Amino acid sequence: MNQLAQHAVELMRRAGVAYGDVRFVETREQDLAVNNAVVESASEERSRGFGVRVLINGSWGFHSSYIVTEAEIARVVDVACQIARASGLVADKPVTLAPVAPARGSYVTPHTKDPFAVPLADKLALLVKASELMMGEPIGVSQSFFAAYETRKIFASTEGALTDQTIIETGGGIAATAVGDGEIQVRSYPNSFRGNFATAGYEYFESLDILAHAARVKAEAAELLKAPPCPSGRRTIILDGGQLALQVHESIGHPIELDRVIGMESAYAGDSFLTLEKLDNLQYGSKLINVVADATAPGGLGTFAWDDEGVPAERTAIITAGRFVGYMSSRETAPVIGRTSTGSMRASSWSRIPLIRMTNVNLLPHQGTLAELIADTADGLFLATNHSWSIDNKRLNFQFGTEIAWEIKAGKLGQIFRNPTYTGVTPEFWNSCDAVCGPSEWKLYGTPNCGKGQPGQTAHVGHGVAPARFRNVEVGVMKQS
Repeated sequence: MNQLAQHAVELMRRAGVAYGDVRFVETREQDLAVNNAVVESASEERSRGFGVRVLINGSWGFHSSYIVTEAEIARVVDVACQIARASGLVADKPVTLAPVAPARGSYVTPHTKDPFAVPLADKLALLVKASELMMGEPIGVSQSFFAAYETRKIFASTEGALTDQTIIETGGGIAATAVGDGEIQVRSYPNSFRGNFATAGYEYFESLDILAHAARVKAEAAELLKAPPCPSGRRTIILDGGQLALQVHESIGHPIELDRVIGMESAYAGDSFLTLEKLDNLQYGSKLINVVADATAPGGLGTFAWDDEGVPAERTAIITAGRFVGYMSSRETAPVIGRTSTGSMRASSWSRIPLIRMTNVNLLPHQGTLAELIADTADGLFLATNHSWSIDNKRLNFQFGTEIAWEIKAGKLGQIFRNPTYTGVTPEFWNSCDAVCGPSEWKLYGTPNCGKGQPGQTAHVGHGVAPARFRNVEVGVMKQS
């Protein structure tokens, strides 16, 4: 495919494009699910194709195909050029690309065990055993999951870039659904919505040790059936890592995507409250809030060597001591703020044009353990594991629900509550943070289902967080009089 990539580049140069690139992408995905100790699904999918992007007279053209031949490449390049010329007839401002040194090299996700080489029977046996351990009254549904992804991308551009990278992602988890007394309650491990994921091999899934957590998950799901509903009012709350990762994703990750900010990408899920005048001026959170977008973080689901414009992976400061200092950008959007690309452009497949996507948007740790943080809290709630989310189109007003909450009294965990929710306004919420746990509690969470774009694209992104405490947060859906 390297030769085909160079052939595509030569065709684009002959066509007189101002800039052009080609991505050849091969993907493999395995997805396993067990329900009540019975294999519910076991699928494996493969895909192969390429996409061509060209810039002519300041306008983009893009076309793609699953037929990987020299003749088809020539046809796709020609169609992409026709689209670019047609786009130029109605373009407002010509596209300007931030400079980048042509990237060359290869990369493979560090891993010990190829997840696709592990026998299917072994993986299914583990999932069935985990499901069995959670079965029995009052558990109505006992689920276990495994997924693995392998993506090979070859990228070449008319500027001289030529890269070859293979990304391997693995993960899974368990969930128990308890039914009774007119209630349905779910507990999950290591995170909700099919578990947790990392750029790693099968060794990562093994490290989750799902069998060791099955009994606890079952017991907590059953206990929630009889637990009282979470009380409403203004409370001090501590968020566990899984919920805090979702909070970062929705109220920091999406609003810092520069294409949303300047109106290039807003139809699918809105734009952003982080308008350009807020850069370097907005106090996004308290001085404990330090956030980076880091595509170099080992194991992160947003970790790679180069983005889909050939920009090297980097670590970009987003929030420093609470002050908003940076967006995630592309070569096209970065000049709007006088900066260079942060390497955030990725496409979900060969048939999609790249968009600005989160890498690993990480909240940096501060100090202390979760146990110490709870002990330091006189009165509050500890909320764990996301259950639901809702946030407005500008990523400003939100309401999130978690699977479970524990009351904190005199520094100790006590009564559990079902159906906890909390609401807030993004800057107010982050400014209410008065504690973030230290490095020993910091963990990466992978989100393999982040949606954006039309046609829709699903990206794999990551968030590193440690549990944190927030003061005077509205909890519950009814305010106390």
